[in-house]
Amino acid sequence: MEITVAGTGYVGLVTGVCLAEAGHVVTCVDPIQDKIDLLNKGISPIYEPQLDELIVRNKDAGSLFFTTDHKSAYANSSVIIIGVGTPENEDGSANLTFLYNVARQIAENVQRDCLVVIKSTVPIGTNDKVEAFIKEHVKRDINVEVAANPEFLAQGTAVRDTLHASRIVIGTESENARQLLTQIYQPFQQPILNMGRRSAEMVKYASNDFLALKISFVNDIANLCEAVGANIDDVTKGMSMDSRIGDKFLQAGIGYGGSCFPKDTKALHWLSEEEGYVLRTVKAAIEVNEKQKFKLIKKARKDFASFAGLKVAVLGVTFKPGTDDLREAPSIPNVRLLLNEGASVHVYDPVGEQNFKKIYPTEVAFASTIEEALQDADICFVFTEWPEIKNAPLTLFTENMKTPYVYDGRNCYALAEAEEAGVHYHSIGRPSVNEKVLQKI
Repeated sequence: MEITVAGTGYVGLVTGVCLAEAGHVVTCVDPIQDKIDLLNKGISPIYEPQLDELIVRNKDAGSLFFTTDHKSAYANSSVIIIGVGTPENEDGSANLTFLYNVARQIAENVQRDCLVVIKSTVPIGTNDKVEAFIKEHVKRDINVEVAANPEFLAQGTAVRDTLHASRIVIGTESENARQLLTQIYQPFQQPILNMGRRSAEMVKYASNDFLALKISFVNDIANLCEAVGANIDDVTKGMSMDSRIGDKFLQAGIGYGGSCFPKDTKALHWLSEEEGYVLRTVKAAIEVNEKQKFKLIKKARKDFASFAGLKVAVLGVTFKPGTDDLREAPSIPNVRLLLNEGASVHVYDPVGEQNFKKIYPTEVAFASTIEEALQDADICFVFTEWPEIKNAPLTLFTENMKTPYVYDGRNCYALAEAEEAGVHYHSIGRPSVNEKVLQKI
């Protein structure tokens, strides 16, 4: 089947590439010429494992195309998938500007009956409004339907999550739309759930917000563990053995970031208030996450009255490993605070350096190795649990730092190993190593 995909960000690009891999002929549309030029060279503008390989393979096979010419791309398409961004507005609501820009372009250029599929994360009721909008502005006597088809990919595993999804959710209001989408996804051989459009929109928000709730709950418990002398590692191990709870998203840390959880929790909270109902659990998750971002700084202030004049090593800046995405990454406000207090910040990240330079082009120094970042540092903060960082021997801290004070926001290292290495080690929800040493004396 010939399919057009609007947008070449995480959602649009991964969707388009994976549909081509499944046997469809796909044209991806984006207004940014530089992105299209890269893609036509077989280079992904985003870091995502397997994506470059699949782009090249399907381009060479003649099943994947990239263009900025939306007029031609939309003109004769029978299926158009919208995968553009829906970023957060200042008030927490979802910004649908990009979505409606594409909807208007479709209405002005489509020349045949068409199914428009919204894969972007949108507030409940948006599919209804977009369908009405397109029908109001369409230039020809044709039938345009809109269907909801939310994505459930995670950055760093997006290709795998799309090709081997746990489920495909389809929200339609007609048998024709349901059959067409079912045909599109038949090659994936994955469970397909059919429902109304509003339910499909809600599934996406409910799923993301539940995971954000789980993370925030564990971080809340971790903070209490510190206060009462418990160890969050032992607590979560005990919790995870209950099959009703499981072991996913039970890792204590300095909060969630990325393109989904922060904006989706705020968007659903905003929507609920607009409807006269307060989602108290989601509101609490947002509040816990905001405070959790600065947990390491609060710990460090007990040991250092000021960061002025100190060399600070920062290991990992992306919001999680496996991606170069910095959206809502806890590293950003923490580094800003350190710089504002006069610290000299030295950053190591195996993938995120170029994007971090866009935020701090001259204010921080970038290291090519962990050792280089740690050299003569007074303090080290760990914000991302990249394998390179998790697997680094703890002797690197004692051998390279001026004073081995390590504040780990992702609980990368075992307490016993940190103690043996002589590191002043502080993590989340666990006893600090220096406290354990003092208790022995």
